[in-house]
Amino acid sequence: MRFARAVYTALTYVVLPAALAKLAWRSRREPGYAAHVPERLGKYAAPKPARPLIWIHAVSVGETRAAEPLVRALRARYPDHAILMTHMTPTGRRTGEELFGDTVLRAYLPYDFPRGVARFLDHFAPRIGVIMETEIWPNLVAACKARGVPLVLANARLSARSARGYRRLGSLAREAVGAFCEIAAQTADDAQRFEALGGRAVTVTGSLKFDVAPPLEQLARGRAWRESYGPRPVLLAASTRAGEEALVLDAFAQIAGNPLLVLVPRHPQRFDEVASLLRERGLRYARRSAGDPVAPDIQVLLGDSMGEMPAYYAACDLAFVGGSLVPSGGQNFIEACAVGTPVLLGPHTYNFAEAAEQAIAGGAAIRVDNPSDLARVETGLLADHDARAQMAQRVLAFALAHQGATGKVMAAIESVMK
Repeated sequence: MRFARAVYTALTYVVLPAALAKLAWRSRREPGYAAHVPERLGKYAAPKPARPLIWIHAVSVGETRAAEPLVRALRARYPDHAILMTHMTPTGRRTGEELFGDTVLRAYLPYDFPRGVARFLDHFAPRIGVIMETEIWPNLVAACKARGVPLVLANARLSARSARGYRRLGSLAREAVGAFCEIAAQTADDAQRFEALGGRAVTVTGSLKFDVAPPLEQLARGRAWRESYGPRPVLLAASTRAGEEALVLDAFAQIAGNPLLVLVPRHPQRFDEVASLLRERGLRYARRSAGDPVAPDIQVLLGDSMGEMPAYYAACDLAFVGGSLVPSGGQNFIEACAVGTPVLLGPHTYNFAEAAEQAIAGGAAIRVDNPSDLARVETGLLADHDARAQMAQRVLAFALAHQGATGKVMAAIESVMK
């Protein structure tokens, strides 16, 4: 074991008790963190798979949804193989269950210490590992290489800020990145950054998220919601992050008339926190989880449900996509594009930098800098039906033009499955 990874491995054992303590703490707000804890250490109760196995690691909700077209393509191409999806969060695991049911196996990936990784590989013995986006764990990658398990980094993205962080890790990062057999990068900039870190066989495939089709039943559900809201305008603030809801509400207060704001926080453990904020502001609100009709005097609908984002997008006139008014890098706005909903983005979109700039340049999205700017743009678009309709057409065209990543990622996987 090289010196850098030896130091890293020692640190993993030092911080392991703290990681388990953090699980217990997080389970107070999200009970799912208390389930399947032995899997975090590489201990699995389910029997070992009887068929050859393809393993996909999707850390949380976004990566799991992005993997959907890839999972379906793999099942069609390799029907004699079982598919395992590993996650790190309960919401990611639940999303996998909602999307795939019993057609795939699911488990937590163990923390990156050698004994846990060895137990995982002993139990599942994957033929190949497909890691979604940027989950690069040095001991896991090294163990796969030692056992001859090829790894593909799919839908790979690496922001300039993340690349700087990896460079600071020196040989530890170069060894891990260089061990991937194929890196299917979302953009040319991502590919260049991976190559600078020692990545080999790096190709540009685009984003799998453009290939995710919104479920028809959710689109129908969203249209039914929209009809029930009546003729007033409906604004959506989707996947908002901590501190961002207050900024959205500041913008909402500047919009005249009686619009309905649908506010959907990114993380379910924050639903009650956001409800408290609405009460503090004196706003009349309802909760989606209650299932009650949204009365005409309701100002805000708190979207405290999981797995319904396509329906929320289908039920609104304009969508602001969160994580972008605060420096969180922006959440997935491609979901809104797939539905044909005009998109507003804040200044912080480094998680989707190239796609965001292309969408803005093509008139499929509009950048806003602050709450006042958000209120101004929303007011202008709500007053101009033709402008909204034209923007919706550009949004759909943008989404359609960027499809096709699944076939390119499958080509990378097939090249190492021969």
